[in-house]
Amino acid sequence: MDGALDKLDAAGFLQIWLYFDKDDNGYIEQKELDAFFKHMLLHLGMKKEDVTEDKIQELRRRCAHRPSADGRLLIQQLASVMLPEEENFLLLFRQETPLDNSVEFMKIWRKYDEDSSGYISANELKGFLQDLFLQHRKSITASKLEEYTVTMLKIFDKNQGGKLDLNDLARILAVKENFLLKFKMDACSREDRNRDFEKIFAHYDVSKTGALEGPEVDGLVMDMMELAKPSISGAELNKFRKALMSHCDINRDGKIQKNELALCLGLKLS
Repeated sequence: MDGALDKLDAAGFLQIWLYFDKDDNGYIEQKELDAFFKHMLLHLGMKKEDVTEDKIQELRRRCAHRPSADGRLLIQQLASVMLPEEENFLLLFRQETPLDNSVEFMKIWRKYDEDSSGYISANELKGFLQDLFLQHRKSITASKLEEYTVTMLKIFDKNQGGKLDLNDLARILAVKENFLLKFKMDACSREDRNRDFEKIFAHYDVSKTGALEGPEVDGLVMDMMELAKPSISGAELNKFRKALMSHCDINRDGKIQKNELALCLGLKLS
């Protein structure tokens, strides 16, 4: 059994996990465990007749203390049992450190999409992973960095084009929640609309300058687009951003002032 598990790495584990966690919510139900373990052992090359009830129960015993009170098993709980620590990090950092908002996400996207192509290439992804390990005070060899870059592309590059789109990176970097979901876009009274607008603007005005610029505009655009379309590309985001800036940046300073955005939305601020 342990010989089979020795072949398991982060890429293989995540492939098995995503087969069961199809909605990518980060957990599977306790009742799915037996099927998960069976699928995992077969994936690792064990013959069907060798995947016995005893072997599955042995794996279940390893996780006996792991489920939460509601019977769910988080991905990090299972991975900590199945994988060595260095493989755990690559797999789990997004669950451990979800981004607070889409502005943070867009800062990362713009930093690593260095050529503004709307994609992150293999070399740009390698830079992202290297910085990620440094940020978490983890050491990594050049060969391991290359291996992890290939692994991330293999797992998250849905189009198999050798590069990551905006949606691919969003699967790697989890944002806690689309902030705009907190609000009713058809708030009845003027007071309600103005109050919601103030909260929304303050959320995206991370620099607290009274104007949105750079990744702050990107974050707002990303969240607005996601309300209508859950899957957006980097090119689509750039196109919508250009249209928003053209419409709202009245004084053409490359920023969206609070009063400019309010005017675009048909609001009158007191």
